Amino acid sequence: MKTHHSLSLLLLLLGTASDVRGQAEDYFTNFLRQVQLPSGVVWDVTIDPAGEQFSPLPIDPGGARFELWTIQNDPLQVYLLDTRYVGTYVPVANVMIRTGDSYQYTGGIPRTRADQPFIVDVEVSGLLNGEDDPVASKSVNLLRHVQSYGEGGTGENIDRTQATLFHQVSLVDNAIHRLSYTVSSIPGPDRSKVRGEERFSVFSLDDYQAPASQLASMFVQIWPVADGAISGIEEGDKLRFSTPNLTITLNDLYPDSRTYVQIYPGGPSLGTEGTVIPGSGYVVYDSVPHDKTLVIDDWGNIITASGDYTMELLTATPFGVDRLDYVTFNINRDIEVNGSVTTVE
Repeated sequence: MKTHHSLSLLLLLLGTASDVRGQAEDYFTNFLRQVQLPSGVVWDVTIDPAGEQFSPLPIDPGGARFELWTIQNDPLQVYLLDTRYVGTYVPVANVMIRTGDSYQYTGGIPRTRADQPFIVDVEVSGLLNGEDDPVASKSVNLLRHVQSYGEGGTGENIDRTQATLFHQVSLVDNAIHRLSYTVSSIPGPDRSKVRGEERFSVFSLDDYQAPASQLASMFVQIWPVADGAISGIEEGDKLRFSTPNLTITLNDLYPDSRTYVQIYPGGPSLGTEGTVIPGSGYVVYDSVPHDKTLVIDDWGNIITASGDYTMELLTATPFGVDRLDYVTFNINRDIEVNGSVTTVE
């Protein structure tokens, strides 16, 4: 017998949709896809960032898979945010990824940096353990996929079917299973420069009524560690009244970062707050990393006394402030007058 199931069962999905970017609804288009099992009939319906409604189709005895998709309008990208499978005795699962970047809580996809840890919470409920209970009701499979974006890649138009299955485990307990990772496992020769994504998915077991289906899924984007250089001035340079032009080269600036050059008296000392050189600031608030080259001239007027100085290139991210480069130099602006004074009496 076919019955209508209310989408109140899928409030978590719709909550994820509202997380996409509630403050810019015109930036994303959200839709819910219902896939009937085992027939494979598909029905799509556009949804608001939050709310509830009845499923577009009645749910067959084999169950139905609900997929939450979002389309980023500019640039055009499509993301599968989450899934739910509704059936007779299918367990319930939810995946939550937490990082040191709060971007996901203000409207974005979870992301972090290649040198940073992240936590994955997999919540499973509804598992049965009776001798006569169906096998598919007693456990679920957790799959971890990794996929590199390649050098300079941003994930645009990526084929996620090409992701590598990195690990798989069976979960048999109704509990929150917490997984902690020190760093990402995305492949790459330089671990600080990998960029890509890790996906954690929970699947039901194959059953006579329906094939193995994805119960929940979430992915985290991994972005490289920034690097940069100050050129135009060398360690130990001795300057007088004129100062050279500077070229600041910046690579892989984190999507949420503020980068700048500062000067302070004395030798290098991490954590020192100096004077920011005008024109050296560059702010990134985006969904992908940035490269940038800055040219700075006429910066010597912020130095008012002779002595040793340190110039630092810093970048501030959700993970703290990092020094990308520095140089120590000397400025001598003292004027010496040599002469003699004579008088005639």
